[in-house]
Amino acid sequence: MKTEKFNYDLPEHLIAQYPSELRTHSRLLVAIESIQHEVFKDIGNHINKGDLLILNQTSVIPARLFGQKATGGKIEILLERFLSDHLTLTQVKAARAPKEGAELIFTFEEKKFLAIVKGRKDQFFILDWSVNPQFLFQKYGQIPLPPYMNRSPEKLDEERYETIYANPSKKESVAAPTAGMHFDQELLNALQKKGVEMGYVNLHVGAGTFQPVQTDNIEDHVIHRELVEVDEALIAQVKRVKASQGKIIAVGTTSVRAIETAFQDEPSAFKGETSLFIYPGYKFKVVDHMITNFHLPKSSLLMLVAAFIGYEKMMTIYKTAIEQEYRFLSYGDAMLLKYHEI
Repeated sequence: MKTEKFNYDLPEHLIAQYPSELRTHSRLLVAIESIQHEVFKDIGNHINKGDLLILNQTSVIPARLFGQKATGGKIEILLERFLSDHLTLTQVKAARAPKEGAELIFTFEEKKFLAIVKGRKDQFFILDWSVNPQFLFQKYGQIPLPPYMNRSPEKLDEERYETIYANPSKKESVAAPTAGMHFDQELLNALQKKGVEMGYVNLHVGAGTFQPVQTDNIEDHVIHRELVEVDEALIAQVKRVKASQGKIIAVGTTSVRAIETAFQDEPSAFKGETSLFIYPGYKFKVVDHMITNFHLPKSSLLMLVAAFIGYEKMMTIYKTAIEQEYRFLSYGDAMLLKYHEI
């Protein structure tokens, strides 16, 4: 299937630069039978007692640091992953890419911290730090707003570029699982009171999530790998809810990718890297409904949505969303979609 089929014209003014005033006041496009236009706070009208919401409780690390080469050139780095106590996998932006052995200098509160370029892995650099870099990112890092937000992080982003159920001990994502950012505690409490179950995965979102598919054919694309944790308790929960005819509702493409990874063969707990690339032709093993935002043209996330509801229906929904001026991408509005096996 040609990648170009997943291109569409996204008007720049529809790319949300800030979140809605209140989390649950985002708009919600519902595509279960016909297309309906609602508000996210009313999503409980489509979720019933005995259904299971699967939420990704990863947390966002302040992943961007600014420094310079030993030669004086300015650099900007974006963390992809901690590899060990001293090694990171990192994107490096500079006028000229640093070579192996290059020394990078970061100065904070008049103290210098060093990182040596040990090598490369695809588009990432492996950096060896003079101190444990987790401390540096936590204390001096900048919230890694996506590249399509044309502004620097502000105070409000510290709260809003995160889900309310994020686990602070799982602070390893460089992007938020944005579909979950529409929930506030009041809405979650109301759903639980109704008898809706909650289950949790951890998928640590990498910077690769923003990379468009570059190959002519989507089948030739090698998707970015991300770390996933799905425990036995959730596997049992999914099986029980399925057996009782409840719906499995994944909150976000990250939750979809995590739980579908755990059910690829014999359903079992999973901890490790997933390279699952979901595109049209994929048969979903678990997820019945999905809550998701509106995604970038030519992105693997758009292809996942097409696999879930069908290409033609997806393109109709996106055309409608643009006509109705929904807000797109991370701080944008949401959709509630029902799986349609093609």
